[in-house]
Parts: sequence; C-alpha cells; structure tokens
Amino acid sequence: MPADNSHLIVTAARRRSAATRRRAVAALRRMDATGTAITFETLAREAGVSRSWLYTQPDLKAEIERLRARRRLIPAARPVPDRQRASDASLLQRLEAATKRNRQLESENRELREALALGERRTADLPGRRGDTPRKKSSNVIGPC
Repeated sequence: MPADNSHLIVTAARRRSAATRRRAVAALRRMDATGTAITFETLAREAGVSRSWLYTQPDLKAEIERLRARRRLIPAARPVPDRQRASDASLLQRLEAATKRNRQLESENRELREALALGERRTADLPGRRGDTPRKKSSNVIGPC
C-alpha cells in the first residue's frame, strides 16, 4: 500500500494560494499607487492570476469595486492613491489658512482704497488744478547720435 502523501499536496496548494494572494495584493497596491485603472481584467493581467479567482476572493473583490467606483466619480482626473489623499484635518487647516489670508488681503485692499481716495481728494484741492490729469504733450525723444 502506497504512503499517504496528501498532506504534502495540501501544503503545496496552500503555499501556491498564499503566493497568488500576495501577487494580487501587491499588484493592486502598485496599480493604485500609479493611478492605473483597476478592473478585474487589468488586475488579473498585472498579478498573473485568473479573473475567476479574483471573483472568489471577497476582500479583493470589494476593494476592486471600491476603487472602480472612486474612479467613476472623477473620470477626467487621474485618481490619487489612498495614502496620498489629504485628510479632513489637513484640508480644514488649509481652508483656515486661506480664510485668514483672504481677511488680510481684504484689510490691505480697504486701506489702499482709503489712501487712494485721500490722495485724490488732496490733489483735487490743489490751486490751479482741474481735478484732471494734465494734458501736456511729452517732449520728443532724441534717438542715438
């Protein structure tokens, strides 16, 4: 009677399955990092696995569908990888900084308008001044000799 080597076959199958899964996850991360369009077909090709196997992996299937849905929301723009996306806290901080800068610029504009109005009032009060820019002709420019 031959020896029962089925445990070796099971171990080899598990190793092969784990290697396949590692390849698929690595390819998925790589594709997301580079902004490549992710579909079952492109991931299967990139990872060297079958599409049918991808469909049997619930977590990979969900991640592929999530990334595909995200890409559909922004069709014209190249999708940004998850790890490069700005957090809500950083976006809020940038918004607060922009709001502060807008207030500073509004204040500067107000001061400049007031200074301009004051200057216009002062020049209008000068004697012999019609409140208009003089219409004096400029002298002819002499060219090089």
